[in-house]
Amino acid sequence: MAIKKLGVLGAGTMGAGIAQIGAEAGLQVVLVDIEQKFVDRGLKVITTNWDKAVAKGKITDKDVADYLGRLKTSTNNRDLQDCDLIIEAIIENIEIKKKVFKELGEMCSPATVLASNTSGFSITEIAVASGRPDKVVGMHFFNPVPVMKLVEVIPGAETTEETVAVAMETCRVIGKTAIRAKEAPGFIVNRLLVPYLNDAAHAYQEGVASVEDIDQAMKLGANMPIGPLALCDLVGIDVLLMVAEYFYQEFGDPKFRPALALKQKVRAGHLGIKTGKGFYDYTKK
Repeated sequence: MAIKKLGVLGAGTMGAGIAQIGAEAGLQVVLVDIEQKFVDRGLKVITTNWDKAVAKGKITDKDVADYLGRLKTSTNNRDLQDCDLIIEAIIENIEIKKKVFKELGEMCSPATVLASNTSGFSITEIAVASGRPDKVVGMHFFNPVPVMKLVEVIPGAETTEETVAVAMETCRVIGKTAIRAKEAPGFIVNRLLVPYLNDAAHAYQEGVASVEDIDQAMKLGANMPIGPLALCDLVGIDVLLMVAEYFYQEFGDPKFRPALALKQKVRAGHLGIKTGKGFYDYTKK
C-alpha cells in the first residue's frame, strides 16, 4: 500500500520533525496535538527550519509554500481518521500510548497502519490495546528527525509482513534508512546507548571526573561526536530516566539501574536543554 496521507500525533520535537520530512517528501500530512499552543509551537519549529534552509539557498520560498500547502494542523484526533499511516509521537508513557491506540483503533479505517515512535516500550503491548494488532508497528525515529537518517522498524507479536512493508516503504519515501529490529526493550540503538549514558551519570555521581572532563574523555578518547552527559541533556534527562527505569524493570539486570544523578536532576526540574539546565547550564550561553 502506497502512503499518500500521513498522520502525526504529537507536535513536540519528534512529531514536528516527522511532519516536516513528510511534507517535504510530497505526502499530505496532518499534525495533531491536544492543545493549540502545542500545535503552534511545533509548526513554528518546522517553519523556522524551512526559513533557515531558504536563507542558505537549499530550498526556495516556493518550496516552502508547497510544503505548507501539504501540511495541515489540528487539535482533534478525528482529523487523522482518513490517513493511510499514523505515527504516534507523544509522551513516553505506555499507559497513555495504549489509551491513544485504543482510540485510533476504534476510529480509523481498518486499512490504516498505526505506528509508534516509542524509544523502547513493547510494541506488542501497545498493539493489543488498539484492537487491531496486525496493523501496528514500531517506527522509532531519532533526534533531530530532519537530520538523522535512521528509523528502527519493529514488528509486534502479531504485526503482519504487509504492515512492516508499509513502514519500510514509507521510510524510503521520506528519505530514511530503515533497519528491522526484533521487539525487545530499547530495540537496537537505545539498548546500547542508554546503559552508556547511565554509566556516564554514575561516573559523575561517584566523582570520577567533572561533567566537562567526562564528555571530553569520550569525545577525544573514543571519537564520539558529542559527550554522553551533553547527550543526556539533548535527549532530555526525564526521558532517559524513564527509559532506564523501564529497562531495569523489564530486564531485572543491575546494569540498567538508573543513576541517582539522573533522579536528582529530574527532581530539581533540570531536564536538559529544554529547561535550560541539566548537566550543563544553558542559561549562561
